[in-house]
Amino acid sequence: MQSSNPLGDFEITDPQAMRALAHPVRLAILGRLQRYGPATATQLAPDVGATPTVTSWHLRHLAGFGLVRDSEPGPDRRYRRWEAVAGGFRFEAPEDPADEEGRSAARLLSRQMFRLSAGLPGRWSAEVEPGLAPKWRGQAGLANTRVVVSAEELAAIQDGIERVLAPYVTRDPDERPADGRGVRLLRYVLPEAVDEQTGGTQ
Repeated sequence: MQSSNPLGDFEITDPQAMRALAHPVRLAILGRLQRYGPATATQLAPDVGATPTVTSWHLRHLAGFGLVRDSEPGPDRRYRRWEAVAGGFRFEAPEDPADEEGRSAARLLSRQMFRLSAGLPGRWSAEVEPGLAPKWRGQAGLANTRVVVSAEELAAIQDGIERVLAPYVTRDPDERPADGRGVRLLRYVLPEAVDEQTGGTQ
């Protein structure tokens, strides 16, 4: 894991937990709880593409790995309410080449997350961007920056970005500006393949 966790994410190290989360319904459940707060299986079901019974089963599976937990009861105490343990989660493929189980599980979860997020920019561009006020539209967009760095320098860049974000991610909801709105920051970090002829990146 990274040396710091300024965003307060839930850190996943168990390969079985990575594999458990590498499921579209479970990722959808966790994402909705993180974004909107506590909910019952019945409330979650329409948004995650599963029946309440199946959603409840997935919730219990996530709870078994500590990703979600019971929340305070709602007005109707007949229904169990769930909440995410943290506002986000993080994981890394183990550096040990012998830990094939961990590396395979991390790849599986990473690929599932890439697949689920691949369509977000296009949907935003078609459905949200046209209705934004100019001041918001001006701050939105895509940055595609290429750098040549060592693995240690890349880790420092990642840590620096998270330290800038941390005060906004972790502040109390009462401290948010009155005109604030949710903003999704997609950050792809994609080390390039090595060019065997030159010894550098392609």
